[in-house]
Amino acid sequence: MNGLFISFEGIDGAGKSTHIERLAQCFRDQGRAVTLTREPGGTPLAERLRQMVLNDPMDTMTEALLVFAARRDHIQNVIVPGLLRGDVVLCDRFTDATFAYQGQGRGFDSSVLKTLESWVQGLGLDLALPEGMLQPHVTVWFDLPAQVAAQRLAGARVPDKFEAQPHAFFEKVSQGYAMRCADEPARFVRVDASQTPEAVWQSVHQAAQAKGLLP
Repeated sequence: MNGLFISFEGIDGAGKSTHIERLAQCFRDQGRAVTLTREPGGTPLAERLRQMVLNDPMDTMTEALLVFAARRDHIQNVIVPGLLRGDVVLCDRFTDATFAYQGQGRGFDSSVLKTLESWVQGLGLDLALPEGMLQPHVTVWFDLPAQVAAQRLAGARVPDKFEAQPHAFFEKVSQGYAMRCADEPARFVRVDASQTPEAVWQSVHQAAQAKGLLP
């Protein structure tokens, strides 16, 4: 596997989408092929499941199972082929989001999520994976207070069922990200997303250089 897998994480309104395209362009400027994708989504099947997850009422276990089903299809049909081609795969959210949103935000059993993670990201993948499970090489976490995120999103678009959650929910989600970061500090890069967009981009770019991803 010669590719590079980078995920962008953070609550809605943190600015991930703005900066993931800029980073993609940096890699293109270096002559790298880039696969730019997102979760839930990234394949026709996963996009259909995304619409259900974001809009349809369901219990948390159903929600988690649909997210991981979408992820499995995404991994098999987009992420793994991209990595085997040697692409830089940039993904707007990955499994850390499930632990943050369904785990900490919804209060779903993290041990069940860990089992699903090991199955979906390990079983049957034609890759020599460290610790037997596919994970991003680097995860950029856009850390933003829930209050600031709410102000940014106010009136921007019709909210989905997650964006419509109260501040307390997003505070729990942020705690979930912090817990994942504490568990795997070597993989995570924390960016203060409350800065100006240009300052945030400078933090992202410098982090990419510090990790040896860009010259």
